[in-house]
Amino acid sequence: MPTFKIATWNVRRPALTSMRNSKIIEQIKKIDADVLILTETNSSINLGESYHSYPTSPSARNSSRKDASYGSGENQVTIWSKEPAIKTHETYDSFSSVCVCIDTPFGALNVYGTVIGYRGNRHPAFNTDLEKQIADWSELRKLGNLCIAGDFNITFEDTYYYTKVGRLKLNECFQELEISNLTEKVLENVDHIAVSTSFLVDVSPKTGEWNKPKDLRLSDHMGIWARLDRP
Repeated sequence: MPTFKIATWNVRRPALTSMRNSKIIEQIKKIDADVLILTETNSSINLGESYHSYPTSPSARNSSRKDASYGSGENQVTIWSKEPAIKTHETYDSFSSVCVCIDTPFGALNVYGTVIGYRGNRHPAFNTDLEKQIADWSELRKLGNLCIAGDFNITFEDTYYYTKVGRLKLNECFQELEISNLTEKVLENVDHIAVSTSFLVDVSPKTGEWNKPKDLRLSDHMGIWARLDRP
């Protein structure tokens, strides 16, 4: 039975020599995702030769984050994929997002890994990111199926952490682009996996979490996965 597993986790900015690193890697390997989007990550979180890595740039020239303080090895997003990318796509700001096209059992999928708003949903950068990334998604959707995954800084089913405007704009965008947010029902969760509905034809999606309840020795975020099975 063809299957494809996507996962995402915010690992809370580990340092190069953090004692958390080996435990984070151990947990990630248990999940065994085909594609993993790590956010607030570090080059010290290295999954080895089984994966190909596609990181954002912490010193991107087009970045508006001149006030962002990053330690050695840190970056906002890294996409890890068991299959090498067919193609890479430019994003509006390579500090906060990265996009690659991956071959999957269900066809090509453009995977957009992101943090929307590097300082949370109340900082002005959130609204800028959201508007510009929605423009990215609209263009990428024209190229084929799209998966948007990472730290959205928004919950969809509770008041845990959200803004009304941010939630509304994301939902309107997903409806317009025919994208299903597979993780919107997970409570107290700002990390999401949203996939084109056309990619989900005859597919049975299942979702699950790890680091729940949140073990702060690993991260203040739960990890979340979506597995797609086709009979």
